[in-house]
Amino acid sequence: MEKTGKTKYVISAFFVLIAHIAMLYSMFYNGNYDSPGKLIVLSMAVIGLDIAYFIAMLFFRQTTYTIDFMLIFILNISLIFQSSFGGIQLSVKHLVTCIASLVACRFGYILCRDHKWIQTKKKAFYIATGIIILSILTLTGSRSMWIDLGFFTIQPSEFLKPAFILVCTTYVAEQQNKVSIWKFNIVPENLICTAFIILICGLQWWCRDLGSLPTFVAIYLCGLCARLCYPKAKLSKKLIVTGIALIGVLAVTAIILAPPYVKARLFVDIWSDSTGDGYQQSQALIAIANGGWFGKGAGNGDLHNIFAYETDLVFASICEEWGLFFALMVVAVILIMLACPLVNPPRSYFHATLATGVCSAFVVQMALNIFGSCNMIPFTGVTVPFISQGGSSMVTCGFMMGMLIAGQSPVFKNPVVKNNKKRKRVTAR
Repeated sequence: MEKTGKTKYVISAFFVLIAHIAMLYSMFYNGNYDSPGKLIVLSMAVIGLDIAYFIAMLFFRQTTYTIDFMLIFILNISLIFQSSFGGIQLSVKHLVTCIASLVACRFGYILCRDHKWIQTKKKAFYIATGIIILSILTLTGSRSMWIDLGFFTIQPSEFLKPAFILVCTTYVAEQQNKVSIWKFNIVPENLICTAFIILICGLQWWCRDLGSLPTFVAIYLCGLCARLCYPKAKLSKKLIVTGIALIGVLAVTAIILAPPYVKARLFVDIWSDSTGDGYQQSQALIAIANGGWFGKGAGNGDLHNIFAYETDLVFASICEEWGLFFALMVVAVILIMLACPLVNPPRSYFHATLATGVCSAFVVQMALNIFGSCNMIPFTGVTVPFISQGGSSMVTCGFMMGMLIAGQSPVFKNPVVKNNKKRKRVTAR
């Protein structure tokens, strides 16, 4: 790392550390805690994790560390949030998942750096996606999305997201390999992606977890756009019209065949049914209103008495205790973190498609949670990336951020320069 780079690294680390200290300082004066010891333990965990990650990052050579700093910034903010709902006390569970998310980020980064190497592993992603789908069907029980191991549970559908993103990634060479099927010129890999999304849609319906379905559809559509927008793809109008018509038919079919509880959520009046289907959303809106712009103070909220306050309703919980202004600022930080590939564009077509899939998954998932909590759309029950509590979600989000970082610091092998000295000598003679 050059001298200028070291200076920027230290300054960035300093600002992240100061931001977390400022939040802890606010909790000291406005927070609800039984004893200062609990706040001290939380402060040590936050600051210790900051310093440990700053040191660990020095062992990884990257083109830029912007996303890394923003990742540790948002993760420790989420640790502060989860440790303050209903009273300040370190959430050890969320601390462990934050660390697991950072470790998973490194794995995602290492796996996806070399686009030429990972291109040879395409079939492995097909197999991995199939294995995850099979595990959901066989290990989760009767139409469930969870694998219960006794001491903790795993949600394999979360791991399906990065696997499906890798399935949907494309390379320049793929779009040049077309075959004729029923007089349609089709790229086989595009057909495989379409088959997978149909299979995933059926799986989500079978597991009664339609809330996550828009996320997978967004991943597929963004991956498909990246494939179809390749300049030399030369798509026929017939294929485009057929695809649009097929999407329309599937959308209408999904609405008709939707389970009764899904249709009820589409038309529920939360205030007239505030003790039934509209209970969580009505309580979330009340909490947001009570928090105002600057909140009631860390640990002073009441929404922690409602089911899923730390997961599905986490945005409303933040608004109540920290204020709408702070909640929107956190959302802005996540969006800026996802926008980094636009500022520093990925350096390969593979990484560009990868970044598109990751960003679409995060944005759609976050939008579903926030808009659902605010009663702007039906309540879906999905989590906010990095903010909601949940081990499977946190690990998956960390892995996908590693995929995004890989697009900012890819591996490119220098061309081998042949030694022509002997040839020159022979020519001279």
